[in-house]
Amino acid sequence: MDMAKYRELFLSETREHLDSMSRLLVELEKQPDDADVLAALFRQAHSVKGMAASMGYGEMAEQAHALEDLLDDCRRAGRISPEAIDRLLRGCDRLEEQLEALAAEGKPAPDPADSAVDVGIEELPANALIVEDVDEDGPKSSPAETILLIDIAEHAVAPAARALLALRELERVGEVLQVRPDRETLLQGAPVRTLRVVLRSSAAAERIDAALLAMADIAGVRREDETEQEGTELPRRRREDSERSVRVRTELLDQLINLTGELLTTRTRLQTAHRERAVADLEAGLDQLSLLVDDLHYRVLQVRMMPLASITGRLPRMVRDLARKTGKRVELRIAGEEVELDRSILEELADPLIHMLRNAVDHGIEEEGVVAVRAWREKDLVLIEVSDNGRGIDPEVVRARAVQLGLVDAERLRAMGERDLFALLCRPGFSTAAQVTETSGRGVGMDVVKAAVEHLGGDMEILSAPGEGTRILLRLPLSVAIIKILLVAVGDCQVAIPITRVHRTLEVARDELQSSGRQLVLRLDEEVLPLLSLRKMLRMPGRPVAGNVPLVVVEMRGQRVGLVVDQLIGQHEVFVKSLEFPLDRLPGLTGASVLGDGRVVFIIDPQGLLEAGRPAAEHAA
Repeated sequence: MDMAKYRELFLSETREHLDSMSRLLVELEKQPDDADVLAALFRQAHSVKGMAASMGYGEMAEQAHALEDLLDDCRRAGRISPEAIDRLLRGCDRLEEQLEALAAEGKPAPDPADSAVDVGIEELPANALIVEDVDEDGPKSSPAETILLIDIAEHAVAPAARALLALRELERVGEVLQVRPDRETLLQGAPVRTLRVVLRSSAAAERIDAALLAMADIAGVRREDETEQEGTELPRRRREDSERSVRVRTELLDQLINLTGELLTTRTRLQTAHRERAVADLEAGLDQLSLLVDDLHYRVLQVRMMPLASITGRLPRMVRDLARKTGKRVELRIAGEEVELDRSILEELADPLIHMLRNAVDHGIEEEGVVAVRAWREKDLVLIEVSDNGRGIDPEVVRARAVQLGLVDAERLRAMGERDLFALLCRPGFSTAAQVTETSGRGVGMDVVKAAVEHLGGDMEILSAPGEGTRILLRLPLSVAIIKILLVAVGDCQVAIPITRVHRTLEVARDELQSSGRQLVLRLDEEVLPLLSLRKMLRMPGRPVAGNVPLVVVEMRGQRVGLVVDQLIGQHEVFVKSLEFPLDRLPGLTGASVLGDGRVVFIIDPQGLLEAGRPAAEHAA
């Protein structure tokens, strides 16, 4: 059987298993006698072993088998030692290396001689495990025939492949005498929901069931003979982790199909009303169409949504390893993992989260403390907070460092509030750390974090006080496909600014503007705002309109500035279309959208425009 076409499925699910194993091992390190966590770890290792063996990846299967053996010994002992946890984590790392090699090169990396594949208890200290006596010479049962009914989950992406993997697992514990549907039918990819297998095996029924239920997309296992004897269908033995993540939930697909049907019906209704010139029916049909499109919009967005948990699985292991390396005791708390965001946002968010946590552990916590990741939803935004209860950031140290680096003059520095002051931490190369470590100083890498968050259409705020810890708050849109924008006019054109970049809008009289050298500024709320002409940033010809000056207050390079535009038009919700060559090469353009009247508007990134070449910022009076 050619299993190559199932490789992507194998890669995806094995990554999930390894992330889960690392997280469970960190939990087990805190409570080494937690039998439930040990059992869950054993099931995960067994699943990886079975999938690797079924795909023909022998070295990966052996590595997972060694982990499974050690975990089985730990289960019988009733607890696990720190040495065993270290070996298990190294084994997971080795499996991950093999998995990445498989993804890149099409085959797992060969096992080096000093690999962690041998993780058996003979290599652990004598006190690593205290295994109770087990009677290994008990009576062996003779082979017996049984008829298994194996239910494949309805949401399985490739049910025939799951059935074939289940068959391979059964062949490891006995002899498969008969199977329905037959192998040829399964090899052709025919849909299957229940696999009927006649098996001869001496293995205990519980062992067979556990092996099958540990596999992905196996919903239940029954025995045909038992069902017939009882006269009714027995309750199925179900997997404990029944709520597995799937690519698209079947109920969501059903809703999309139903909506499509209603749209077709409404289209026919509108066509009929148009032919018969029935204005009332036409208006009612348009109202119905609007409701259906809104509902369809919502449902389609749900297809792209994934929980935050999909990227937080590796964080406990990372924090644990870094805390051990720095000689600290750090507890990681995560809340709100069920909060969902667009898949593309989550993929881009993983590295910034790691940057922030490394900073918190390395330079926020002194000897012992708590680092927390918390997520929640507010209207159409998701807020993610990374905090620590460490030493906090001293504003005076930040001021002194800013003066030393020549980032801000003394007068502006004195006028800065703490919010704007801490925003300086996101300037490239800015750090208040007394010494450089392998990890980072507070602020090192934060410019990367801020750039990534703003690229996603969000913003970031740093809050801290000496002795009270530090909080970094991210505000992110739910989706990058449909966003709210502020539409402004510049010359004869209209451009869009993501609303998450806009702090406020206002119109001011020209006599309120002041000059500082060649730079126009505005004193607003005890803050001096430099003013930039968006028309000049876009290199557009023309002169500013007469009358009051419309301003859009945004944040650039860690400080608020006022963008001078010709007209503030209003807010809109738009569908973002990505730009293609050569437009995608233009700095400061992040996408485009089509307005209701058919006009195309570009969505701009003010920060990108500024970095492309700061124009003369003074505004013509």
